[in-house]
Amino acid sequence: MPDKPRPPTDLRALQSRDQKRLALWVVIFLAVGGGVAIGLVYGWKEAALGEVCLLGGVGVLGLTWLILTLLGRWAGRE
Repeated sequence: MPDKPRPPTDLRALQSRDQKRLALWVVIFLAVGGGVAIGLVYGWKEAALGEVCLLGGVGVLGLTWLILTLLGRWAGRE
């Protein structure tokens, strides 16, 4: 029994989707996991200041991702 032909796979779309998911998980792990770790080690009042710093790091990662995405579109890759 012959197999049905499969539609072509869009590897760029899959890579883009995977990169977005990975970036989201990194942000969640950094913000939530880092805050909990600071809270357990140093206390929950200190975790509030730690979260501010962690969110600053998330902002830097987001800005880097935005710049690279815009450069990729400008270069015509997407």
